[in-house]
Amino acid sequence: MSPAARAFALAIAVFSIVVHHSIAKSDAPGLVSGGDPCPAQSAGARSCPVNCFRPDPVCGENGVTYWCGCPEAACAGVRVAKSGYCEVGNSGSGLVSGQAFLLIHIVWLIILGFSVLCGFL
Repeated sequence: MSPAARAFALAIAVFSIVVHHSIAKSDAPGLVSGGDPCPAQSAGARSCPVNCFRPDPVCGENGVTYWCGCPEAACAGVRVAKSGYCEVGNSGSGLVSGQAFLLIHIVWLIILGFSVLCGFL
């Protein structure tokens, strides 16, 4: 294997590791300090139905994602468990979801294909 191909393979490996760690850190729950993602919605007047122009998803304690955020969850009478969408799947204990691994492998295959077409490998 030529030195250029080794350097390219090393760069791809480092890229994959960096992407893996950044995705693992971004999967942390989105709770606001104090534990309540919607402190202002706990006691206040509700105006239902909620019209939102920008999605701001929150996960209710019932496992439903409310895309308009805290006001929509309050209109439904549900307490918010965390900021962000609700996780779907088997609730495994892994650091990275299967979709993140799929994305990493798709990017890897695209880069590998271009490197073969361009003659690097």
